[in-house]
Amino acid sequence: MALSLTLPNTGGTLAPYALRGTAPVKPDAGVKFDRIAYSAAHVVADPLAAVDPWLQAAVDWDTTIAYRRHLFSLGLGVAEAMDTAQRGMGLDWPTSLELIRRSLDAAQDTPGALVASGCGTDHLDIDDVKSVDDVIRGYEEQMAAIEKLGGKLIVMASRALARVAKGPADYERVYDRILGQAKQPVVLHWLGDMFDPALAGYWGTKDVNAAMDTALGIIAAHPDKVDGIKISLLDKDKEIAMRRRLPATGGADGRGVRMYTGDDFNYAELIAGDGFGSAPTHGKSDALLGIFDAIAPAASAALGALAQGDTAKFHAILGPTVPLSRHIFAAPTRFYKTGVVFMAWLNGHQKHFTMVGGQQSTRSLVHFAELFRLADAANLLEQPELAVRRMKTLLALHGVEG
Repeated sequence: MALSLTLPNTGGTLAPYALRGTAPVKPDAGVKFDRIAYSAAHVVADPLAAVDPWLQAAVDWDTTIAYRRHLFSLGLGVAEAMDTAQRGMGLDWPTSLELIRRSLDAAQDTPGALVASGCGTDHLDIDDVKSVDDVIRGYEEQMAAIEKLGGKLIVMASRALARVAKGPADYERVYDRILGQAKQPVVLHWLGDMFDPALAGYWGTKDVNAAMDTALGIIAAHPDKVDGIKISLLDKDKEIAMRRRLPATGGADGRGVRMYTGDDFNYAELIAGDGFGSAPTHGKSDALLGIFDAIAPAASAALGALAQGDTAKFHAILGPTVPLSRHIFAAPTRFYKTGVVFMAWLNGHQKHFTMVGGQQSTRSLVHFAELFRLADAANLLEQPELAVRRMKTLLALHGVEG
C-alpha cells in the first residue's frame, strides 16, 4: 500500500501526497573514488541537556560520532567542525576542538578515512580584535591545537580578519604567516557572504575577480603548502575560472592544487568536470560539501560510478539530488544546516529534530514539506515508513493532522 500524508503548499493550503516508493540507491562495496570527497558533517544536539540552547552547546557525542563512522563507511571524508557543524553559529571553539579530537580518533578505525578540520579565529571576542596581528595569533592558537592532535587543517575564512583588514595586503600577510608554519598542506576556505554576511568583501575587496586574484597570488606563493581551496560562491563560472588558474604543481601529492567545490547548487557538473587542459586539477573539481551530509549514500554511489567511467550513471544518481540541495541552501543560505539535520532525522540517523542553538526554528513548515517532497523525488528517503511517521509528527506539532 502506498505511503501517503497531507502536506502544506506555498499558498497556505493542504494537499495529499503519496510517496514514489523508489528504493534509495546503494553504493557498490569497495569502489575507490577518483575524486577526493569530503562531507562537511553536522553535529547532533543533546536534547536532554539542561542548558540554554541559544547560549550553550550540548552535543550528543555518541550519535554525532556514529554519523561520522557512517560517512567513512561510504568512502566519504569528513570536513570537521565547519559551517555545517554550526561552527560560530552555536558551536564554540572548545566544543569544536573536542569534536575534532573525537573524529580523528574514530577515523583510526577505518583504513584510509580522511578528516580535515576547521581552523579559525572564532574563539576571539571580535570586539577585542584590533589588528591583523590579533587575527594571526588567533589562527595560530587553533592551528597549534589541531596539529597537536595530528589533524589536517582547513583554514577557515575569518570574520575577525574581514572586520579589521584594510585591503588585500593584510590578507596576504595573514595567510603567508599561517601557510609558512603549516606542518602539512592545508585546505583554504572561501565562504561567500550568502553563507555568512560577516564575510562580505573577503580577500580585501567586494570585486570577486579581484578577490580571486589575491587568493590565487597567496596560493602561488605557497603551492606546496596548499592542498586545495574550497570555494562556496554558488557561481559555477567563477569556480571554473579559478580552477583553471590553480598551480599545476604542488598540492598534497605534487600533482597540483585542487579545487574543492563548495557549490551546493552546481556540484554535479563541477565534480564531473569539463576536461579542460592537461593538468589533472584544472578539468574537474573535488568536493567539500555540506549537502553530502544529507545525500551521503547517493553521493557515494555516484562517485563510485564516475570512478568506473560511467558518467551517465553518475549524473542519473546525482542529478535528481540537485533540486533538493538548491532548496536546502535557498536564501537565507546560512540556515541550510536546518535542512541537513532534518534529513538526518527523517532517515533515522538521530532520534530527534533539535539543533545546537535552537536552529531547528529557522525554516518554515512549508519549507520542510517541500524538502520532504524533493527528498522523495531524489530517492533519498532511506526508511520511507519512518520518514512519513516523523514528518507527520512535525506536521501535528504545527497543527496539521492527517
